[in-house]
Amino acid sequence: MKIAIAALKNNPDSQVSEVAGRAPFYLFFDGGKLVEAVKNPFCVGAGGAGFAVAEMLGDKKVDFVVAGRFGEKMHSALEGKGVKCRELSGMTAKEALNQFLN
Repeated sequence: MKIAIAALKNNPDSQVSEVAGRAPFYLFFDGGKLVEAVKNPFCVGAGGAGFAVAEMLGDKKVDFVVAGRFGEKMHSALEGKGVKCRELSGMTAKEALNQFLN
């Protein structure tokens, strides 16, 4: 199972980002292990970040995405790709991963 977590920094000790589309980084975990940390190229700029991030996550074959909150358009775009969303905040990416897996 591949999980992407929106994060403020590029490591598992980072806080979960409150916003999914404009998160500075995405951390990708597979089998509970960090396999990739990616700077979100859509975190600044004009509108459409949520849809663009959903496309990126779908291309990476993510099963679940964790963030503080998801915009309606991003949520719909992820659902259309079969990616499930979970809103968690106030914790590190590592804590969110553990909570999600348990």
